[in-house]
Amino acid sequence: MKNLVILLYTTLSVVGCSNSQNKKLSKNTGNVIDYAKTITADELKEALYIYASDEFEGRKTGEPGQKKAVEFIKNHYVSTGIQSPIAKGDYFQEIPASYFSGGIKDSENVLAYIEGTERPDEVVIISAHLDHIGISGNGDINNGADDDGSGTVAILEIAEAFKTASDKGHGPKRSILFLHVTGEEIGLFGSRYYTDEDPIIPLENTVANLNIDMIGRVDQKHEKNRNYVYLIGSDKLSKELHNISEAVNKKYINLTFDYTYNDDDDPNRFYYRSDHYNFAKHNIPVIFYFNGTHADYHRPSDTPDKIQYDLLETRARLIFHTAWEIANRSKRVKVD
Repeated sequence: MKNLVILLYTTLSVVGCSNSQNKKLSKNTGNVIDYAKTITADELKEALYIYASDEFEGRKTGEPGQKKAVEFIKNHYVSTGIQSPIAKGDYFQEIPASYFSGGIKDSENVLAYIEGTERPDEVVIISAHLDHIGISGNGDINNGADDDGSGTVAILEIAEAFKTASDKGHGPKRSILFLHVTGEEIGLFGSRYYTDEDPIIPLENTVANLNIDMIGRVDQKHEKNRNYVYLIGSDKLSKELHNISEAVNKKYINLTFDYTYNDDDDPNRFYYRSDHYNFAKHNIPVIFYFNGTHADYHRPSDTPDKIQYDLLETRARLIFHTAWEIANRSKRVKVD
């Protein structure tokens, strides 16, 4: 009997905790589940097989393949009717060669934007890096399907979902900036240029940054439990952001969140190694979504045929739901 009582108490406690977390979520959800379903494995696959093809020559910063990549991203936004926050038809934030080191040529970030309906001056930024490491000395092309083609095409699909919602009268209360940054592989240059040199939307108006860098694969640790994603940074600057992230996941997706790399003593120091860090250093709450490294990391074998598209779909939907919640809350996420 004692064990039964303990079991009942534990079950009720878990349910109560879950319900309590869900109450923290915005009630203004519109048809959010239907909009999330517009993010599909088929469309992600179609886009990634182009973006991570040999035609893009590994997307090395400043090189012809990277220029093809930014045109691909821009054309997607033009075709879907998503505008730029810079100027009409101008989706490129130009970064001069003098900003880089090691003889890197001029490059560009790509920015697209959906204006908020109630608090347009406040913005949620969803970011991923558009570059990769180019062509190896022996001529092999490093396609970078997971790194970070997966994050790039995820943003394109998330942007489409927000546009569909907006067209149906459910535009986000806060603005959403879709930020594709260059120069990550050579030192987070594109995101640093945006935050330190030319924030198109003032940093004080930036509510949060959700950064996506490799979400299409499974690492060795999780081969027997693929329904996971590593989260890094969610509680570093805002406990509220962390709680929102957890509640959204439990309500809509139910992936396993692995916080191994969120440890302050993590020897990999991933918190400092992707573009979210340039926002975090300005006291902007961040979440970094990551599947961990694998045998094809930074190798020519990181190809689109190895992406697990159903899992990429699930993770992209999670990020959409999280961004939706942050954008539609009555108050902006608290920094504590």
